Amino acid sequence: MAVTLARLGRFLRSIFAPATAIISFSCILTFIFVLYQPHAGPGALQRLGWQSWDSISDIGPGVGSTGSQAPQDETEVGDIEVPSSGDFPEGVDWWNVAAPDNGVSVDPTSLPLDIWDPLMPHDTGLTEIDIKQCLIDSYFIPSVGTLCGPSTSKEQDSLKGKWVQVDRNLNFQGYSFVNVYYRRTRRLDIPLITDIRILPEKETPSPFSSQWSKVSRPVSPRGETLYLWYYKNKTLSEMSNAEKQNNLITEIDVTYGDSDAWYGFEKLERPVASKDEGKKLESVWLTTRKGVQPPPRAGPLHFSHDGKFKIMQIADLHFSVNQGVCRETIITPCTAADDMSISLLADTLDKEKPDLVVFSGDQLNGQGTSWDAKSVLAKFARAVTDRQIPWAAIFGNHDDEDGDTRAEQIKYMQGLPYSLVQAGPKDIHGVGNYLHKVYSADPSKTHILTLYFLDSGAYGDGKWDFFNIFTPTEYDWIHQDQIDWFLEESYGSQDLGSIWNRDDQFTPQTRLAKPNALMFFHIPLEEAYSMADKDPKSGAFLDLGLHDLEGHGNSKRQDGFFQKGLLKAMESDHSSGNNAREVKVVANGHCHVTENCRRVKGIWNCFGGGGSYSGYGKIGFDRRFRIFDISDFGETIRTYKHTEHMPALNPQILSGHGAAPPYEGP
Repeated sequence: MAVTLARLGRFLRSIFAPATAIISFSCILTFIFVLYQPHAGPGALQRLGWQSWDSISDIGPGVGSTGSQAPQDETEVGDIEVPSSGDFPEGVDWWNVAAPDNGVSVDPTSLPLDIWDPLMPHDTGLTEIDIKQCLIDSYFIPSVGTLCGPSTSKEQDSLKGKWVQVDRNLNFQGYSFVNVYYRRTRRLDIPLITDIRILPEKETPSPFSSQWSKVSRPVSPRGETLYLWYYKNKTLSEMSNAEKQNNLITEIDVTYGDSDAWYGFEKLERPVASKDEGKKLESVWLTTRKGVQPPPRAGPLHFSHDGKFKIMQIADLHFSVNQGVCRETIITPCTAADDMSISLLADTLDKEKPDLVVFSGDQLNGQGTSWDAKSVLAKFARAVTDRQIPWAAIFGNHDDEDGDTRAEQIKYMQGLPYSLVQAGPKDIHGVGNYLHKVYSADPSKTHILTLYFLDSGAYGDGKWDFFNIFTPTEYDWIHQDQIDWFLEESYGSQDLGSIWNRDDQFTPQTRLAKPNALMFFHIPLEEAYSMADKDPKSGAFLDLGLHDLEGHGNSKRQDGFFQKGLLKAMESDHSSGNNAREVKVVANGHCHVTENCRRVKGIWNCFGGGGSYSGYGKIGFDRRFRIFDISDFGETIRTYKHTEHMPALNPQILSGHGAAPPYEGP
């Protein structure tokens, strides 16, 4: 044994040195020829300015660079994946090249057949429909859905599928629960439903045939007695691909009010219950989806080739299930305030043509009028999605007052076209703490702007009365764990200075810096009302816009986000001779007739002002939207308000060329 071990030891010792040399040499070759991929950045003859690249030429004006770009690895940005630079042909912009879907697409065969979820992309059809009434909501007692549901047998379940309850009460504003049930199957030999109609009691579908079936119980929860008819003829194996996409009904949903149906769904020709203004009852509609209608996704955010990127902030829409009530406006007559606000929004979108829209909270009115969040969310961003504009959103204090939680609303918003909304970390306060990066248009796809989104909460405290009605006494605030998350993300931001030196436009020193950042949250900080910085050149306070038409809207309590977060997140971790912060602008909503931008210790605090006739206002104060017009590849941030009557009110440069000198105090 000793001889054997000694031989083994000598053998290992003899091969150790050559093996080590071979492995080391292989690692060096791998690094040089595979891992090490240097590139010249946004252009071989470009340099990075204070927050961007300034084009230069060593040859002379008008002569472009021919520097090459090495391929980069794919970069994930939240749920968006940026395609690598080597994956697209010459002359094609990188954001127009399809990247892997990052799990966005779902295999329909993996979806459960016995769970109702209108966001699931089912491609399977329905075999039977029924209507049932119950006195107890199955949400609180799940077994009630089985007890009140249609009768069945194992044979019927295996043939046609199990009964599935559409968890949307047709009698939402009544005292009982009326629900639609359907069966779904993947079998190829069962006739499937391709048409549904709502008809009065004595009417039949025209043209009539034996393929029509009538549900025995009325579908109408009130008013005129109406019945549901459904038509099934062909099996799945008998349908062409076009018929599967255009004729096959794959899902049923319910929407309330007279607004549009959810994306991909269409309302039936008539409501199952009409609007009753006297009793303040909203109309109820059955909606159907045919085929698979996946919402189009937003691509990576990017600057234009000339270094521009425009953001439009939409604050405080305050939409309801109904059409809304006009508040404090000289417009006469003013009816259907939500629709009027959508028209104003659409007109502004057409004129401004933003690259990104940010809804900065209180999309829902709360206060008892947005009792079905899904019906409201179906319309609040429609003007934006119709124009194929990417959009993000944060929550305000009213959004979850009436029912659906913020987590549920996030899921809904992620199911809308061009949505960039994210839920964010689950282990910190709020829902919707996330960030997005904006990239350069050149093949380097360099991160040159950061957008932070935070949930400032709703109410920090309040009291419950005898009738179990909650009355808030103070607003919520940004908590310590959110501050920690922000600082962690800020310190993890790409430090462009590790690749390029950056020339400060205000000092001759060269410094290393992160990209500029803007931050959006709903409820303002206490510091938004602090004394403004002074311009050292003119001596004027850096504060432009109206701010004295209403009281302060900040929370009485705070965890020190301004001092411990915003002021600590420096533009650079290196000594650069100044106190420039990474976040140049904080954009808030909440206060509808406050719309100023005030710089405090180097950080601009800007209010959006109310953008909706459905939210409170003031006579003579136009509804408005704040625009952030960013140029010079992220270096220059300019803002103004687009109002009902003025396209560019109070333009001012917040950062970059033409702005007041940076704050140099403590």
